[in-house]
Amino acid sequence: MVEIEPLQVEIEREDDGRFLASVPELPGVMAYGDTEETALRKAKAIALQVLADMMESGEELPKPLQVLFAA
Repeated sequence: MVEIEPLQVEIEREDDGRFLASVPELPGVMAYGDTEETALRKAKAIALQVLADMMESGEELPKPLQVLFAA
């Protein structure tokens, strides 16, 4: 069995009080939320959409996710 490392999500609190969640291994994947949980949930949803688009178009996935399926 292959062990898959998770993608890391970084969360910062902005000066205006909002939270910003981003995925460094997927440039451009970031989302704001009024709470950490909201920002995290939104960032995860965007990351999944980006990963699906990358798989569909044949782009190389980030290293932690290159072995997702056994085929």
